[in-house]
Amino acid sequence: MKAETLRALHVPGKPLIVPNAWDAASARMVEEAGFPAVATSSFAMATIHGYGDGELMPVADVLAAVAHITRAVDIPVTVDFERGYGLDPAELVKRFLDTGAVGLNLEDSDPRTGSMIEAGEQADFLAAVRAAAQSNLVINARTDSFLRNAGSAAAQLEASVERGNRYLAAGADCVYPIGTGDAEVIRALTERIDGPVNVAFGGGERPVGEFAALGVARVSFGPMLQRQLYARFASVMLPALTAGTNPFVS
Repeated sequence: MKAETLRALHVPGKPLIVPNAWDAASARMVEEAGFPAVATSSFAMATIHGYGDGELMPVADVLAAVAHITRAVDIPVTVDFERGYGLDPAELVKRFLDTGAVGLNLEDSDPRTGSMIEAGEQADFLAAVRAAAQSNLVINARTDSFLRNAGSAAAQLEASVERGNRYLAAGADCVYPIGTGDAEVIRALTERIDGPVNVAFGGGERPVGEFAALGVARVSFGPMLQRQLYARFASVMLPALTAGTNPFVS
């Protein structure tokens, strides 16, 4: 069962590395490179369909795109599903499982406004998703406490730990406190959150081995890989315009 395979890959100190793809071709590249699972990036997926991030892409289009990815690879697929696109938990789980994906991120701030969802409300939402999914989905509970919370760095850490443990108690498999790259903060998160912790790779300032030493269980890349690829595309394409060598530009 792919969900159990994905769940078992979350080992503190031996992190699952999940490059974030955005379509079937990029997902297949992740699989061919030897990675045991592939993630998606909501930003990257929305971009290729002409939408902004923040649940602006219609949920039917998101689910169709995920289904294309799962058909293209044999490894488990986990999806950045923002905050669920307004679906109630039962409908969310049914429609999501129909895509063939076995994992999803669910975040605790409103994608459209940036405001934090009350921790108890988010825990109840995660518990309802877990009840509907049983063991068939790996839930990665993202907390945006570092991104969205005003206040000191210490307050953001405390909020991330408190929310993370509440979400695990509600049935999440992993906690994703996005928005920090500080080594000591990451260490505090892995020591104080009572379950696997996902961190973002960031801009590559830290080797993956250091994440292992900090007790991280999962490392993801977000839209970084797509941004680098598209920057390369632009760097090759745009000089043709300025040099006047593009036959399609008068």
